[in-house]
Amino acid sequence: VQLQASGGGAVQVGDSLRLSCAVSGRTLSRYTMAWFRKAPGNEREFVGNIRRSGSGGATSYVDSVKGRFTISRDTAKNTLYLQMNSLKFEDTAVYYCGIAERHLARLMNRASDYDYWGQGTLVTVSS
Repeated sequence: VQLQASGGGAVQVGDSLRLSCAVSGRTLSRYTMAWFRKAPGNEREFVGNIRRSGSGGATSYVDSVKGRFTISRDTAKNTLYLQMNSLKFEDTAVYYCGIAERHLARLMNRASDYDYWGQGTLVTVSS
């Protein structure tokens, strides 16, 4: 299983950016996938996830990004996306995509819920 994250870059406050996570070795619609981020000096933080299609494909987000970030997937491209709008300075971090082999009924917002990770892509937001 390989996840390839891309799309990071340096932007200004208020800008938008879309991250991609190309998946190989798994059909992503059959698995719950998530985005996490890690800022310098902080723990890896849950950003949001999208449940597998068989569980309805619902999305969940951490409060700090609700209304600004959107997770989606393109099944034809087997790719996960994170659309980030109205970026803030505090969104600066390395962003990681993850895929979970298990399905859990609770909100899967722990890094340990996910079994494979992309290499991370850096997002830097400046004023």
